[in-house]
Amino acid sequence: MTVKKNSASVLREASFEYFSAAQAKERGVHGQTLRNMVDAGQLYKIDRGLYSFDEYWEDDLYVIQQRFSRGIYSHDTALYLLGYSDRTPSKYDMTFPQGYNSRKLSEYNLKVRHVKAANYELGITTLVSPMGNEIKAYNLERSLCDILRGSGSNIELINSAMKQYAYSKERNIPLLLEYAQQLRVKPKVMRYMEVLL
Repeated sequence: MTVKKNSASVLREASFEYFSAAQAKERGVHGQTLRNMVDAGQLYKIDRGLYSFDEYWEDDLYVIQQRFSRGIYSHDTALYLLGYSDRTPSKYDMTFPQGYNSRKLSEYNLKVRHVKAANYELGITTLVSPMGNEIKAYNLERSLCDILRGSGSNIELINSAMKQYAYSKERNIPLLLEYAQQLRVKPKVMRYMEVLL
C-alpha cells in the first residue's frame, strides 16, 4: 500500500491538531488517502471524519463538537470553560435547537438540552478548550441565565457564579438583563443583582 509522500506534510503544514476529512480535502488530500494513512499508521482516526497525528492527545470537547456541529456547550460546562466554575463537568452540557435529534448523542458523555430556535443562537461565542482547540459555547451572560432556568445546576455553583459575576470588571449588566428578559428569568436575575450589587 502506498501513501502519497506529501499528504502528511501538507496536513502537518496546516498546523492541525485535529482535522476533518473536509479540511483535508480542501488541501488536496482525499478520503482514500486518509484511509491509507490510517492503515499505514501515519494517522489516527479519532471519530467519524475526524483525524489526528497524535494517538493520545484527545480533546473530548473538541471531538464531540466536531461530531455534533449544532451543539453549543452551555450551562455548567460553559461556566467551567469561562472560568466561573472550578468543577470539571462529569457530563458535558450541550444545547441543540428544538427538533434536533440524533441517536448517536447517547454514545457520548453529554447532558443534552434543547431550546427554541429563537433562543438557540443567543450568546454563542468561541472559546478555547483546555487542550487549546476552538469550540463554541454560550457567553457568560447567557450561561448565567441558563443556570437560573431551573435546569438542574447545583445551588452552590449558581451562587458562586453570580457572586463572581457581580464583582467582575467584565460584567455587562445591560446584556445580562436583555438575555434574562428573552429567556424569561429576569425576576431571578434581578433578585441576585439586588442582593449582590
